Amino acid sequence: VFLHGLFGQGKNWTQVAKALSTDHRVLLVDLPHHGRSPWHERFDFLAIADQVAELLSADDPVVLVGHSMGGKVAMVLALRHPELVARLCVVDVSPVGYGKVSEFARYIEAMQALDLDALSQRTDAEEALEEAVPSPTVRSFLLQNLRRDGGSWRWQMNLDVLGEDLAEVSGWPEERLAGAAAYDGPVLWIAGARSDYVRDDYAPAMDAWFPH
Repeated sequence: VFLHGLFGQGKNWTQVAKALSTDHRVLLVDLPHHGRSPWHERFDFLAIADQVAELLSADDPVVLVGHSMGGKVAMVLALRHPELVARLCVVDVSPVGYGKVSEFARYIEAMQALDLDALSQRTDAEEALEEAVPSPTVRSFLLQNLRRDGGSWRWQMNLDVLGEDLAEVSGWPEERLAGAAAYDGPVLWIAGARSDYVRDDYAPAMDAWFPH
């Protein structure tokens, strides 16, 4: 079971899923506020983790893989519903709060400022975002969320809630998990050598919640 990151959707994992599908059943999830999943009034890691848990069964525990925001959802799910998770893989994120949200806030503001009614084609949106989002790779990633329904364009993401609750998205619900026991299953952490999100100084938090 794969959980995508902020501004993503389940299909971001398609290439990996296809490679695994000869030997495994694979589930790609659109997390709430993203893709084709429903929107809610607030962004809440515990509520989202519990929603994903409803897709799973203790009779068939899964290997749960989460990237970035999805990695936090996966960690919360494993802590709250350990019987559902046989193994956990966390990609480029740690069980800590991050203070840096300005880059993501800039992306959200740029997408909200886009006049969707004035777009005639997708390339118009790409040109309009170029100043705020100079990286072509990031622009392309964000524009995967721009969909055309009938004759009008819309964002698949819940930009209003993601913008309002960006501090929650970048945080970690430490106090609300106070009663949860550490996850006792095996955990694999994946990150690049220069990652800002998996660092040596985060190791105590990683070890406390996920000792194996």
